[in-house]
Amino acid sequence: MPENLKLEEPHVADERVLVLDFGSQYAQLIARRIREQNVYCEIVRHNITPERVLEHRPRGLILSGGPSSVYQPNAPRCDPRLFELGLPILGICYGMQLACDVLGGKVESTPAREYGRAKCTFTVDDLLFSGLPDETQVWMSHGDQVSRVSEEFVPLAKTDTCPYAAVRHRTLPVYGLQFHPEVTHTPLGSTVLRNFLFDVCGCRGTWKLGDFAQETIARLRDRIGKERVICGLSGGVDSSVTAALLYQAIGSQLSCILVDNGLLRKDEQRSVVAEFSHHFKTDLHVVDAEERFLEALAGVTDPQEKRRRIGHVFIDCFKSEAVKIKGVKYLAQGTLYPDVIESGAAADGPAATIKLHHNVGGLPAELGFDLIEPLRDLFKDEVRRLGEELGLPEDYVWRHPFPGPGLAVRCLGEVTPARLSVLREADALVVEEIKIAGLYRQTSQVFAVLLPVQSVGVMGDARTYENVVAIRCVNTDDFMTADWSRLPYEVLARISTRIINEVHGVNRVVYDISSKPPATIEWE
Repeated sequence: MPENLKLEEPHVADERVLVLDFGSQYAQLIARRIREQNVYCEIVRHNITPERVLEHRPRGLILSGGPSSVYQPNAPRCDPRLFELGLPILGICYGMQLACDVLGGKVESTPAREYGRAKCTFTVDDLLFSGLPDETQVWMSHGDQVSRVSEEFVPLAKTDTCPYAAVRHRTLPVYGLQFHPEVTHTPLGSTVLRNFLFDVCGCRGTWKLGDFAQETIARLRDRIGKERVICGLSGGVDSSVTAALLYQAIGSQLSCILVDNGLLRKDEQRSVVAEFSHHFKTDLHVVDAEERFLEALAGVTDPQEKRRRIGHVFIDCFKSEAVKIKGVKYLAQGTLYPDVIESGAAADGPAATIKLHHNVGGLPAELGFDLIEPLRDLFKDEVRRLGEELGLPEDYVWRHPFPGPGLAVRCLGEVTPARLSVLREADALVVEEIKIAGLYRQTSQVFAVLLPVQSVGVMGDARTYENVVAIRCVNTDDFMTADWSRLPYEVLARISTRIINEVHGVNRVVYDISSKPPATIEWE
């Protein structure tokens, strides 16, 4: 989010917690979990000075995880003087290893690595684990671990292969967790974080997300002034909430642009225009750009290159349409934090790039507009809550997400009109059956993927060699972690039968049972 759009909360300065980002894919997820406890949180650089920390007047610090090893020469480190401030500190994964290393322990790479769920046993009663059973499930994701702690640390928990799953310093308010309490795969992780915030840091919980809408509207109005803004509209909750914020801030200065790139879902353009015209009273432009996008994607199979090309053509479309609107200075997008962190685009930390999003890592260097991304620090569920605050209709708020690059990243391999047609019909059937089964609101995202392989089948006593469609359905609160949905067998059977019978060119349907991590939600 641009600097002048960052949320400031001077009235809750005594309820502030800082997350030091060491490149974790989950730094903002930690912040989100803290905000769920009504404690305001900011993410800062891992090398922030103690003087700057004190200016924030935080109640506590959290050291995030990260992809590095603390014993590597160029590994990110914090200022060791932070441990002398007397502030409560919670180190998570890499953050724990760093704290133990700074305070006299040893970290090593061990053959007993842990990735995924593990059983954690608490060996010492402590405020941090108040209200938890003696054993609980946790999520591990580490190749290194603390092999030795100094005499100043008390071991608090262990797993079968990790003797120091949690530790506490004897005299300093410093805690360490080798597991990740911020992810949903640690079911009682929110309780651990709450105990740290309220019992260790002394927070009371006074910050409310509902304040974000009005404060953001005011900041948008101040920043934009009398200038004109174009907003990329897709019909999803992200772009709809962005448009709603802007409309309340600047009214008729806003023009929305829907780019029909030929990569939309079945009947998408018609439904978006109908819904938008009914609920918004502002300027809407529809750009027919299918031919331009498919020409740019011809022969391209690499996922990153697909995203990059789509991003460039999107901007070209916006520029061309902006000429007709005249006087446009700003381009607004519904970018969320998962888009930012997976694109490796966060300003405060060495996060790894997972994939390019067309509205983050896929944008050309010379944009031609000043970018406005008022939702850049939020997660999907927080955006939905904002949508409800703004009075958006239920169909907008709870619609399943759709990726910016559209069906191009669900059509694995080359993107052609024929393959898109197969995918579009299969995808429509999947969503239809999920809705018929009453599972649409119970699931977070469901879609079809056209695989770049063919399989042998028998249809009508004849041999076939046709396409394979994969079904992806997940449940998640934040879209940074997700688990595959346990759909009823009869629902899966109906989906498979209908796709094979009704979509020409498909003779096999498979179901994706991968969680995130290690997989991502989208296949590309």
